Amino acid sequence: MDLDELRRSALRIHDLYDELNRQERGRVWTREEFMLGFMGDAGDLAKLVLTQEGARTSRPDGRAALEHELADCLWSVLILAHRYGIDLESAFVRTMEELEKTISAWLGE
Repeated sequence: MDLDELRRSALRIHDLYDELNRQERGRVWTREEFMLGFMGDAGDLAKLVLTQEGARTSRPDGRAALEHELADCLWSVLILAHRYGIDLESAFVRTMEELEKTISAWLGE
């Protein structure tokens, strides 16, 4: 699955969440609420990484939980990029090129 397919899949789930929230709460999530949801997922991801590294009590579903949280975080990033009108693919390529130049300069290459 490429980035466009991931984005389309994320948007289908986004639309389903919007419909669920309209039915249950009479409104959809704001961009700020998506960001807060992402922060919660990132916190859960941090705990799972600590578990994987032995710094927290292990869980029987540790690997599956880690995969799930990574996917949740990716979903949030894709949705935030969509909500802010950011071409994530272009931004990623540009940022990686900038980082490569910066790190290479630090290394004296």
